[in-house]
Amino acid sequence: MLEILVTRLPHAEGLPLPSYATEGAAGMDLVAAVTAPLTIGPGERALVPTGLCIALPAGHELQVRPRSGLALKHGITLPNTPGTVDEDYRGELQVIVMNAGREAFTVERGMRIAQAVVAPVTRAGWREVESLPYTRRGEGGFGSTGTG
Repeated sequence: MLEILVTRLPHAEGLPLPSYATEGAAGMDLVAAVTAPLTIGPGERALVPTGLCIALPAGHELQVRPRSGLALKHGITLPNTPGTVDEDYRGELQVIVMNAGREAFTVERGMRIAQAVVAPVTRAGWREVESLPYTRRGEGGFGSTGTG
């Protein structure tokens, strides 16, 4: 199992570390380390703290994604999905939460607000060429392969 080093800030005291809800889960739940309830109105965004700072292993990123239940039931999503935490970032993990629903939503302390997926990173370089290899698709995009 890959090991992620973590430090806990004072406002995260007593909250659980990210963990997998089931044995087959791809994402770990991130919980809100708010010190008071935070209400997000319809169409508004808020930065929700987790109270955690991490050191990812070299060659990995942490992808922060919405929770499907919050999205379906309340319209709560993350506008920069997936958010990427780079391996060299050492600040507090915070989640940009957006209320796309019709009613105000209140984030409570310890609430599961997002999920985090650890993923390997492939680094690439760019090489400029005069032309690209042929494919049948060519420049077709934005629905060019059908209506679905």
